[in-house]
Amino acid sequence: MTRIFCMLLAILGLSACGNGEATAQPVVPSDQAGASQSETVGSQLSTEDATQEEESALKITVGDVELLATFEDNCSAEEFRQLLGQGPVTIEMEDYGGFEKVGPLGTTLTRDDRQITTQPGDVILYQGNQITIYYGTNTWSFTKLATIDDPTDLEEILGAGTVQVTFSLA
Repeated sequence: MTRIFCMLLAILGLSACGNGEATAQPVVPSDQAGASQSETVGSQLSTEDATQEEESALKITVGDVELLATFEDNCSAEEFRQLLGQGPVTIEMEDYGGFEKVGPLGTTLTRDDRQITTQPGDVILYQGNQITIYYGTNTWSFTKLATIDDPTDLEEILGAGTVQVTFSLA
């Protein structure tokens, strides 16, 4: 439901994700004036859903290793997906705390922070402008963007020290 709401807001060019407020009504094109609003919005969302199904996975490339991840169903993940729709994003990531790699996103996304305990393979938005990939656990108020489908050997794949990680749509 959240994904549909965010897509509807994206179609309308609005951003109310995260604050729970939405007052705009969908605009019905004049050529569909005879159709009900729900039919018109439904057909727009069906087209959007079909496009998103084609690009429903996150690809994370570390060196010559490609990892696939599943996007979360929240406004922040949707914004991240839209950012990646403009092209891949490469981030220089460093170890932090012995349980994650972190690096600057280069832009700020809407936060949808919730108290969670991360698991290996979680891709997290931190402070709205940093991306972290967890290979350990941590409890904090974070925004989860995605989960790596198979985090086996993730710490080894990410390596020690600084690493270039490319995020793109699969």
